[in-house]
Amino acid sequence: MQTFVIIKVIVISTLLATVAGTAAAQDKVLNLYSSRHYQTDEALYSGFTKATGIRINRIEAGEDALIERIRNEGARSPADVLVTVDAGRLWRAEQLGFFQPVKSALLEQRIAASFREPSGLWFGFSLRARLIAYNKAKVKPGEFATYESLAEPKWKGRVCMRSSSNIYNLSLMGALVEHLGEAKAEAWAKGVKENLARDPRGGDTDQLKSVASGECDLTISNQYYYARLGRSGKPEDRAVFEKLGVVFPNQARFGTHVNISGAGVMKHSPNREAAVKFLEYLASDVAQRYFAEGNNEWPAVAGLKTANPVLSALGEFKRDALNVAVLGRNQPGAQKIYDRVAWK
Repeated sequence: MQTFVIIKVIVISTLLATVAGTAAAQDKVLNLYSSRHYQTDEALYSGFTKATGIRINRIEAGEDALIERIRNEGARSPADVLVTVDAGRLWRAEQLGFFQPVKSALLEQRIAASFREPSGLWFGFSLRARLIAYNKAKVKPGEFATYESLAEPKWKGRVCMRSSSNIYNLSLMGALVEHLGEAKAEAWAKGVKENLARDPRGGDTDQLKSVASGECDLTISNQYYYARLGRSGKPEDRAVFEKLGVVFPNQARFGTHVNISGAGVMKHSPNREAAVKFLEYLASDVAQRYFAEGNNEWPAVAGLKTANPVLSALGEFKRDALNVAVLGRNQPGAQKIYDRVAWK
């Protein structure tokens, strides 16, 4: 009888340990809200789970839809991490009180201060630069060297651009306000608007195709749209790519405008430890290379080499050292400038 009791106790203890272990395994989750819509990011998520054992529950939607969802969920939100593109959007989420500060020696060591919010509310993990793209048959590279060049009268009727409400253009204007002052930044916007070949419409890829087709001669685009055309298996995309040249603007002064794709830990995160681990994983060499080789973005970690042939061919360039948090801070004023010059 005594032996039976001992065995029974051992069995019960084993069962309890198994249940506890299963519960612990089930607790190893991360609830991720993401507005990044790139299929190549699947490797990021599976890589994190493989490295940590933490399963990712993911909700993907547009930036505005995610922000509205989080606002409606309030303190009951299950979200642990918000991932989005452009410092301007991270700033918007910050202003709504979505994030909590993260203190991580690893993140501070890996991510340069200019690519993260100063108090640790959010961090940039990949870089995108706004290049000037031109039609090689109609424009010589030496004819321009700066963003300001696009406002010169000689380009009248030769420029294509996106809408002024586009976050990329708002952030670019935010940087120009910081570097040139509001008056000169507004003069630039007025000059570019007067040089437009058509009303602003479409995304960056549409602008590049318009330049290649001859509808206009110059545009501004994030580099990964250009690189995507160059790495495409579609002959029509390659044909567009072959007609384009690109220039890193403002190399003689403050450098080319750069922005980020980034993330922050949510204020009411139920899995904070997993959330911080995810941010730290995004700063790892393997994750940084996914950004570069999967979506043609530069790593945020300095000095990391990648195997992306188009990015490698672009070479090194002087990057604007402005802290990207400023781009969000200047966003409301940037929109007012565009509105004053009637840039649609």
